[in-house]
Amino acid sequence: MTAQPTEDTATLTDDDLITAWGLLHEAMNGVHPRLLRGITPDGKDMAGPWFEVLIRLQRTPGHRLPMSRLAREVSLSTGGFTKLADRLEREGYLKRENCSSDRRVVYATLTPQGVEFINQVRVKHVERLREHVLGPLGEEGVRTLSAVARTLRDSAV
Repeated sequence: MTAQPTEDTATLTDDDLITAWGLLHEAMNGVHPRLLRGITPDGKDMAGPWFEVLIRLQRTPGHRLPMSRLAREVSLSTGGFTKLADRLEREGYLKRENCSSDRRVVYATLTPQGVEFINQVRVKHVERLREHVLGPLGEEGVRTLSAVARTLRDSAV
């Protein structure tokens, strides 16, 4: 499905569109590592997929989600996510639970140790977000960024 030009988009050139998308990628590639640098309790950097899984579970009521959903949301294959879940489980941050009503569903659930860990990491992450995202964009810019990102995410489903 191709969007038809509207009055708002008819003057946007191909180069304008390519530049906008490229700038978004450059911005994310520049800012993302700063958001995870030194945020663990021992001052180490954190891998992006680890953070994404743990923060999604931390923000979900009951601290659990189906593993297939988490894999999709953090853009990992099911095999890649299984390997990540294995490592998180070995660290004591996550446990797997079978669904009582559907044998095909396995939940990833934060352990108490995982909750404590991500709560500590989240504090540092928010400090970095305030510095590297809120600082340059301001409140209205962050609201606009959220709206734009949500629109793009929802159109891709």
